[in-house]
Amino acid sequence: MGGAGVAGTLLLKACSNPSSTPTASPGASPASAPAADGKKGIKVGVMYSTTGSIAIVEKSLQDATFLAIDQINEGTGPWAGKKGINGQMIEKVVVNPDSNWDLYNQMSKRLIDEDKVACVLGCYTSASRKSVLPVFEEKDRLLYYPVYYEGNECSSNVFYTGAAPNQQITDSIPYCIKNFGKKGFFIGSDYIYPKESNRIAKAELVNGGGTVVGDEYAALGTTEFITIINKIKQAKPDFILSNLVGDSIPAFYKQLKDAGITSKDIPIMAFPTTEEEIQAMGPEFAEGHFSSFNYFQTVDTPENKAFVEQFKAKFGNERVTNGVMEAAYIQTFFMAQAMEKCAKENKELTTSNLREATRGQEFKAPQGTVKSDPDNYHTYLYSRIGKWKADGQAEIVFSTKAAVKPIPWSQALYKGRICVHKTPDMRSNPIVETKKPIPIAFLDKP
Repeated sequence: MGGAGVAGTLLLKACSNPSSTPTASPGASPASAPAADGKKGIKVGVMYSTTGSIAIVEKSLQDATFLAIDQINEGTGPWAGKKGINGQMIEKVVVNPDSNWDLYNQMSKRLIDEDKVACVLGCYTSASRKSVLPVFEEKDRLLYYPVYYEGNECSSNVFYTGAAPNQQITDSIPYCIKNFGKKGFFIGSDYIYPKESNRIAKAELVNGGGTVVGDEYAALGTTEFITIINKIKQAKPDFILSNLVGDSIPAFYKQLKDAGITSKDIPIMAFPTTEEEIQAMGPEFAEGHFSSFNYFQTVDTPENKAFVEQFKAKFGNERVTNGVMEAAYIQTFFMAQAMEKCAKENKELTTSNLREATRGQEFKAPQGTVKSDPDNYHTYLYSRIGKWKADGQAEIVFSTKAAVKPIPWSQALYKGRICVHKTPDMRSNPIVETKKPIPIAFLDKP
């Protein structure tokens, strides 16, 4: 990972059609783009790394965000019959933090203070989210964050559209015990999310009568795994739980197979491994392994068929869709629906009004109907497990019947702890200790 001296890129991307604006040079603050009727555009920050060790994933998040914004501005896709936000176009202000946590912090300040964006769509790793969180909380601005994460957080300045622990980990560990065995070897990249996620998964495994036979971490961006693979051979686990991210994913899968360990010998259950990484490494290295996600490209809904077709039409037929990409798409429509609600109610687009309008938003997403939970600002999402096939796509071997209510705190570690924002602007002490088991709840719409 680069140091703080690595230069990031600030680039204003031209919105399509009536909201198009010229490209700004690095360091420039772009002018607002007028809509067809002369209205100013609504500035929205887009903050994903398109260079560096995490670019393999974050570029796809940016692409999905661009697709959603174009559909909103053009009145196509889920926004058919409309155009913009009550006639105002969304103007993208795009920054590239270059996979550098310090630059996420600096660029979030710039987007808020200099570019005056209404909100920001962005971040992938928990390290980048943690880097910018103090900025959004201090300045009382909103971040829409699209990635599954370790939980244990409940900010009124973040809308979380990726999975909470109970929407990814809670179902995957029992599946591993039932189908593979009780001995798990845990690996991950060496930062917040993999360590905390594995801590939760290990607790779930032990609670289920299993045993942790290994727990290893590699520096972010590591592509050499022979030492860890030798430890796996010695430990003889029934399965591997992988929380490696970025460029480390293809390297590990390839080296594991080169070492003679196939999915039939020791299957991998992964959280960060998506269609994107599998396409990059070659599906022959992932075939027979598993991932736990809310969405796979193979989800059978009319909305997903349209999403995949529209994404490929825009970015190329060779491209694939994935779970974090879908979450980035979802949150852009949550944001747009909230902005539209403010416009219809003649409310100024302040943080307070946008926050209140986003709570409770529903969207017919590619994965199925989802909802922004007004209690904790996380999202009702499906929980699914996919087995990777020779074509690089997933056979869905497990799915919940509907979207699951998010619980930000792992109940395996923090029994009875939940997050409740009793009012939209509640910015302190949202944690509630119920001291009672928290039941699984589902959205009442498929």
